[in-house]
Amino acid sequence: MNVRRTEIAPLLRGLSFDGEKGLMVVSREQLESPDLVCTAEDVPERFKPGMRSVQVEGVGGFLLGEDYDDAVNQTASAPLRSGRDAVVSNKVCVVTGGAQGFGEQFVRELVSHGATVFIADINLEGAEKLACELNGQQGRTIAFSVRVDVTDEESVQSMVAEVVETVGGIDLFISNAGVLKAASVKEQSAAEFEFVTRVNYIGFFLCAKHVAPVMERMNQPGGKYFTDIISISSKSALEGSNRNGAYSGSKFGSVGLVQSFAKELVTDNTKVKTICPGNFFDGPLWSHPETGLFVQYLNTGKVPGAETLADVRAHYEAQVPMNRGCDGKDVIKAILYAVEQKYETGQAIPVTGGQVMLN
Repeated sequence: MNVRRTEIAPLLRGLSFDGEKGLMVVSREQLESPDLVCTAEDVPERFKPGMRSVQVEGVGGFLLGEDYDDAVNQTASAPLRSGRDAVVSNKVCVVTGGAQGFGEQFVRELVSHGATVFIADINLEGAEKLACELNGQQGRTIAFSVRVDVTDEESVQSMVAEVVETVGGIDLFISNAGVLKAASVKEQSAAEFEFVTRVNYIGFFLCAKHVAPVMERMNQPGGKYFTDIISISSKSALEGSNRNGAYSGSKFGSVGLVQSFAKELVTDNTKVKTICPGNFFDGPLWSHPETGLFVQYLNTGKVPGAETLADVRAHYEAQVPMNRGCDGKDVIKAILYAVEQKYETGQAIPVTGGQVMLN
């Protein structure tokens, strides 16, 4: 990893800021006939709007464009968008746990709104398959795969560096990777409790720790570059969950991190929020035939009188005033709101169908 390159690329993205986003910045070793050749120290003063290639002495070359293909091939291919559809257009978004479940739905929705999305997942094969599918559908390079284990700090550092070297920065980071192990407090092992905590709580901390400096560098040139870190939490972050203390506790804790990080990072124009969705009944977290929550809750007796998986599902659907579970389209509307709203940070946004409300 070239540390200096990962410092210069976000700076160039910030210097090319157009009021909503900067240009994509693709790192290369050496460029032919660049628009600018200078030292790292001279980049802020010598870079001018309209420059599309920069060679920084002792660091490397950088190609700039409206999107990845424009930067690499000088062929702008992103469609023009307006209104809500333009909120994330040509912005760089990273979604952890993006290869399946809620995360996959977020990735698909963000791409449909014109974002360039990094599918960050421990399941690299699944992330690669999804990125290939989306790029084929869009007819341009708009999705990338990157492996990450959010519990491993070196893995998180490597993920962030790969994103920065590929496109120059991160506009929206969605911390979605999460796990759940349901059990009675009388029976759950310490190892199981710690595993849930490491993924859901410490994983969010590690991601925010390494993403925030990139966002800070993007904001340095003009002080007006807004970026977003969003934690995907749960309605269980707003009220306790019976026989589900490890998960609920980790999600309550993540709300505390969001509020604390928001107070600190506001000086960098980085907004930090959490979305608290209701239950995504059709995703693998709930419906996986071996490890899903419907199976776990049936086996642990969490739903009195339930004899089948259908009984467990009916029990939970009946608790939602809007009579259905949450899905990715519901949550993406909250994400777009969180990005578009510049005068709000540190908030928890419920998307629960009225099941859980803020006091």
